[in-house]
Amino acid sequence: MDTFSDQPARARNKATIRSILESGCTSTSKRLGIELEHILVDNTGDPLSYSQPDGVRDVLEALSARYPNTTVHDGDLLGVARPGMSVTIEPAAQLELSAGPFGSIDEANRVFNEFEADVHAALTPVDGRALTIGYDPVNRAANKELIPKARYDFMNTYLSSISPWGPRMMRGSASTQISIDYASEEDCVTKARVACVLAPLFALMCDNAPYFEGTRRPHPMMRTEIWRYCDPDRCNTVPGMLDDGFGFDAYADYILDVPAIVVLDEQSEARYDTRTFGEIYAHTPMTRQEAEHALSMVFPDVRLKTYVEIRPADAMPIPYVMAYAALVKGLFYCEDSLNALAVSCAGIREGDVEDAKTALMKRGYRAFVYDRDAGEMCEELMELARRGLLQIAPHEKDYLKPLAELVRSRATLADLALR
Repeated sequence: MDTFSDQPARARNKATIRSILESGCTSTSKRLGIELEHILVDNTGDPLSYSQPDGVRDVLEALSARYPNTTVHDGDLLGVARPGMSVTIEPAAQLELSAGPFGSIDEANRVFNEFEADVHAALTPVDGRALTIGYDPVNRAANKELIPKARYDFMNTYLSSISPWGPRMMRGSASTQISIDYASEEDCVTKARVACVLAPLFALMCDNAPYFEGTRRPHPMMRTEIWRYCDPDRCNTVPGMLDDGFGFDAYADYILDVPAIVVLDEQSEARYDTRTFGEIYAHTPMTRQEAEHALSMVFPDVRLKTYVEIRPADAMPIPYVMAYAALVKGLFYCEDSLNALAVSCAGIREGDVEDAKTALMKRGYRAFVYDRDAGEMCEELMELARRGLLQIAPHEKDYLKPLAELVRSRATLADLALR
């Protein structure tokens, strides 16, 4: 029973958040949303900042010819888009393509390869490159310029007060994120729980950060460490998600009890506020826009919106992104695969997930996680995904090959780069 007598609007705010999550329920959809971040550099390997001549602002300007729907704030071009594709920039001007949802990986592959060609053309003036890698291999994060966006200034201030990991996350990292649909609250929770348990293994299979702060990485899965210590209030596993009885109401409570950092005012402008969302809106019912903003201000391994967002993978070259998308599709959209995983993940708790991260960061594929050999588990996941795809999209099983070959050889993209 709720005991928030000092938050009389809390029940209504929970209901607003619940209504957003419920609006994501679909019947038979098997779509994938894919987000891929790129670190842009010039021909010397130095980062392209937003404001420099021929920098990221100019890259966006060049892209706007093909992605004509622009986002401009106070004269700053911050994003371009066209139907089904949105190009935005992360805190230190990492370039992100969010695309989909895709009914087929064939279509996703076409769209992402087309975008890579567009970015290559936009970088021609500086003979630059768009690196699909988990962490900037050369430059110290602290030396990188933030883009002109108040939200990121506020996040930098807040996260810097916790540890050095937040600014490193903001300025140095780049990820691949896959979003999947759910049919009901129960289906959403099942998929989210399985994804939470598998998150450390996904991070291992997609490890693509061989260097950290300009030197050889101290251990595998550097982005996992960054997110682990970035902000315990809003990262890692959502508290209670692996417990019986978890649902949309519990997730709404989690959102309302997180310090906001950024709140939108009546003009949708960002302002700084370190109170929780529940405290900020204690007496004021949240609008849908305010609730959607609150949902975007948490960064767990698995995040709920109107879809389940799976977040632990590093940025990778396109063939590996498509392989990862195929892995997720085969595991989560085949009923037999998902049911088998739900049974095998039952009984695993948040502490077990954290122990798995620790073991994998120390020993990689040679680690034991959840009382199993990590390498064998990853091979089994690949086989389960292959069988799942044979049921729902047979030819898409071929997309698994690049990632499956890495798993078979017990290597990661980061390992190959270091060799």
